[in-house]
Amino acid sequence: MVKIDVRVDINYNTEKIKEAICRAFPVEYSEIGEIKILKKALKIDKEKEFLLTLGVSFSEEREAGLLKMKKRVTECPTYELRLPEVKLDSAPVIVGAGPAGLFAALTLAESGIAPIVIERGESVEERAKKVNRFFTESKLDGESNVQFGEGGAGAFSDGKLKVGGMDKYKYKVLSEFVSAGAPEDILYTVGAHLGTDKLPGYVLAIREKIKSLGGKFIYSAKLVGLLQKDGRLTGVEYEKNEKKEEIPTTRVILATGHSAKDTFEMLLSYGIKMTPKGFGIGLRIEHPREYINELVLGERNPDSNIGTATYHLVTHLKNGRSAYSFCMCPGGTVVAAASEEGCIVTNGMSEYSRNAENSNAAHLVSITPSDFGNEHVLAGMELQRKIESLAYSISGESYKAPAIRMEDFIRKESPKALVGVKPSYPCGVSLASAEEYLPTCVTESLRQGILDFDSWMPGFYYADAVLTGPETRTTSPVRIERNDKFMTPAISGVYPIGEGAGYAGGIVSSGVDGVRAAESIIFENINQNKI
Repeated sequence: MVKIDVRVDINYNTEKIKEAICRAFPVEYSEIGEIKILKKALKIDKEKEFLLTLGVSFSEEREAGLLKMKKRVTECPTYELRLPEVKLDSAPVIVGAGPAGLFAALTLAESGIAPIVIERGESVEERAKKVNRFFTESKLDGESNVQFGEGGAGAFSDGKLKVGGMDKYKYKVLSEFVSAGAPEDILYTVGAHLGTDKLPGYVLAIREKIKSLGGKFIYSAKLVGLLQKDGRLTGVEYEKNEKKEEIPTTRVILATGHSAKDTFEMLLSYGIKMTPKGFGIGLRIEHPREYINELVLGERNPDSNIGTATYHLVTHLKNGRSAYSFCMCPGGTVVAAASEEGCIVTNGMSEYSRNAENSNAAHLVSITPSDFGNEHVLAGMELQRKIESLAYSISGESYKAPAIRMEDFIRKESPKALVGVKPSYPCGVSLASAEEYLPTCVTESLRQGILDFDSWMPGFYYADAVLTGPETRTTSPVRIERNDKFMTPAISGVYPIGEGAGYAGGIVSSGVDGVRAAESIIFENINQNKI
């Protein structure tokens, strides 16, 4: 099988793919054997087409001839992750059941190692009830919310699958979602997504697979201590129902997510080294979905094969900062994503159909540790909390998020009534200027960024677009030190992974980090047994 690229009509079928192959390469229709789509990307030039990367089988002689066209034909890659079965001296404990934790647990379980997963939040089913209660009644559960609970923060998002170049680890993550019930086209579609309405079912299926292989889950269990002797881990301590319990273990995988400030403080007390890390701060911008469709695709109701329009924008400003769109949710809603009482946080999500009235994206400004206000390693988290609590205060100490029209924001005018675009933030909004809770460096940079985006995508500046904030939990503001075995040098047997540890950003990269950390543990054990 060889790998080739062809362009096809958006309403392609197998026959049209074969015809495209024959037009692009010196082969006959009858010579084409098996066809496998490896990648599908929408191209908007004079016409809308898909660029398909294909794996195609021909006769051995024909493939040898085609491979001489080196720039256009290469050998078809394979993505198979093979791991041996091993036994450990004690069950590894995984802290956190987001993508990183779940895929670490699954990989270990498939290798014959039954892990114990402890999660401070609730199971994905019970967690959804708490999240919906917050959305409808503004009653926040500080331990089970959009940030904390099985499935991680990604369970209440669009479920975007940012892949880039495929490899065996990414394929492992995507193929497990397919096994859990996701559509097969996520294996090759650029910009694929799972949908907030579908994700809980996939998470549940992955959890049940882990349990069928011997894994154990303990919910509403918050990590409160690491037990150690002579610099080596001997166990973990967790709190559940106001009681503390211990689990003896020589390995703990920390997949805590990026919002567990109390956990980071606990890890610092054990001498685990961290460094502050830059992240993004900004606002959610909502346009009408059909307006964005027309702006990007040239039509209000695009062909279902194309789907709802998405965009990604970035600009480098004269002040040295970058402004960029993040987590674009086409046909989606703005989410109430607080995890602490008295704080307001926004995020975005879309259901699989992406057919909600508005499309939204976070529009962020790059923030560096020099902006944090002091040199403490957790100063970035304190900045997040300061902004989030200010937003809560100016909204009358309620979870109504501060919002403003784009025109009023750009002109620095007092916020007027929202017309034309109905805000989708579920807890309601209150009119407020962004300067009341965001740093000046952020608001001024956002203004310039919006104008830059309008010059590249004319029409992005839309007077009645709604800007809701703050968006502060974009990624972890710290990185936990670890070596090439995924282990922190401070305590042998402690493995910080995923987005919270500063090594991933999103479902796929977090899942990959979990798989690779588990792989490291598996081969470390094999190598030790050989000595």
